[in-house]
Amino acid sequence: MRASLIQIRVDEDESLDSRRRRAAALVKDQAGVDLVVLPELWTTGAFAFDRFAAEAEPLEGPTFEAMAKAASDAGVWLHAGSIPERSGSGSGSAADDGTLFNTSLVFSPSGELAAAYRKIHRFGFDKGEAVLMGAGNKLVTVRLPQTTVGVATCYDLRFPELFRSLVDAGAETLVIPAGWPESRRSHWTLLAQARAVENQAYVLACGTAGTHAGVPQAGHSIVVDPWGEVLAEAGADEEILTVEFDPAKVATTREQFPALKDRVLGLERPRH
Repeated sequence: MRASLIQIRVDEDESLDSRRRRAAALVKDQAGVDLVVLPELWTTGAFAFDRFAAEAEPLEGPTFEAMAKAASDAGVWLHAGSIPERSGSGSGSAADDGTLFNTSLVFSPSGELAAAYRKIHRFGFDKGEAVLMGAGNKLVTVRLPQTTVGVATCYDLRFPELFRSLVDAGAETLVIPAGWPESRRSHWTLLAQARAVENQAYVLACGTAGTHAGVPQAGHSIVVDPWGEVLAEAGADEEILTVEFDPAKVATTREQFPALKDRVLGLERPRH
């Protein structure tokens, strides 16, 4: 299986329309690979909090349309990173009131929407994304011909229980778009390898380059195999990281070293 991680540069001097066109062109250039991945919030910048509301889109907005066409033109599975989504399709549900979400979009090679994932763990503690956006509450997996993909986003990487749940749901390859800051880059690579080792799964983690609202981005998109070996890693600047990997290695690893079978759940908590 062949995957390309597009570590696109996000800078404030490029318009949203220009970057959207440029991202679509980069996706189309990847015709012939199986899976293409874009980063988190590449339309606005993950730290450009003051632009979230102004640049939020409905799920099937301009970015959706551009990425669906790019996936179809290239004939690839496309994880189109995430967008600031504004809910409001008129269904009357509690999550349909104009709330913003950090929403990932996955398209099939025919350009059909295969999945949408609203980020569960929002970063910022008492500011930024944590207060400006709602939280998702659903696990998302996508069945590709070669592997089952589990979808997570950026800050989710710090919460191993989410990834164990994805594995329990059948995930073999974990795809994680991010807007990770350079100041915590060591955590990025460490956690990507940890999630691969503990879940005996491939990790494809795609970050951004450039600077978001004054916050330098880590870049260093990374692909890790089920034993924790780094198969490929990007630098800090805009780059397309392409790697070939064998999805069958997940089953082989889990069979040869069946650690997941030794999980012990439901332990009694201490009483004080």
